[in-house]
Amino acid sequence: MSNRYGPTRNDLMFRFWFSAVGLIMLTAALLFRGIPHGPAGWEAIGLATLFFGGTFLWTLWKLIRRDHS
Repeated sequence: MSNRYGPTRNDLMFRFWFSAVGLIMLTAALLFRGIPHGPAGWEAIGLATLFFGGTFLWTLWKLIRRDHS
């Protein structure tokens, strides 16, 4: 089934690589700066992980299913 009004394959590839780079940068920041000690650091890590991880998984799912226009 083709998704006529959804994102194109190129849009999904951009989102996939953007979120992959975001997760890599988040991991690099944790390795370089270490584990945070305060609640604000954990909140920032949690929100970034939810955003980049969710986008990564959603886009990967769409690409695997070929659910794009």
